[in-house]
Amino acid sequence: MSEIGYAVEDHVAVITLEAPERRNALSVPMAGELTEAALTAEADPSVGAVVVTGGPHFCAGAARNVLAEAGVDPTEDGNYRNLGAVYEAFTRLGGIGLPTIAAVRGAAVGAGLNLALATDLRIVSRTARLLPGFAQIGIHPGGGHFTLLARVAGREAAAAMGLFGEEVDGARAVELGLAWAAYDDADVEGEAFALARRVARDPALARRHVASFRHQTAPGGLPWAAAVELERAPQMWSLRRKHGAPSGG
Repeated sequence: MSEIGYAVEDHVAVITLEAPERRNALSVPMAGELTEAALTAEADPSVGAVVVTGGPHFCAGAARNVLAEAGVDPTEDGNYRNLGAVYEAFTRLGGIGLPTIAAVRGAAVGAGLNLALATDLRIVSRTARLLPGFAQIGIHPGGGHFTLLARVAGREAAAAMGLFGEEVDGARAVELGLAWAAYDDADVEGEAFALARRVARDPALARRHVASFRHQTAPGGLPWAAAVELERAPQMWSLRRKHGAPSGG
């Protein structure tokens, strides 16, 4: 049975984690389905944005059997590949050429927190729980966890959460810059979808927007002069298209 839901409405692809019995912990098959859903959205030219959600339980991290098997022999090919498949679920989602939003209710733990941080924007419930959880179970973070934390909320928050295991709720996540806005549980997905729909109504422009955004906001950024030149070509494309000249795609 599929553990990932996929639907497109108003040019927004909604990807839903659907394994509530284990709080959406990522098994290898589920991670593969999540990767496939992200690539499906990217390959569909009618899609202009993606919302990823887990319903009431965002994602409890990697499934226990994945971590246990890797612990028996981390260098065994199958175990190494299986853990890599979990990483790929959020690295692929974070790299597709579409604006992405995580709608987070419940807990985002470990790899689940990485999944939320891999998106361009997070909308959370006020009672959401964001926590690394790695040290608490006696393992080192994986999946580029410190980088993901630091690029969103800075070094201090990355230290507090990644090194010292601090947990934050949705309201605190907004204060720290880990999320854009916090709402009551019932409103989280709707607010995330409304934001996504705003940019998704013009899929071609959305894809060019997000490419420039990521280049300019990547760690280290770009000098202002370089950013001006980077934006020139897509802006010229958009102006030409707006005024009716053939755009070539």
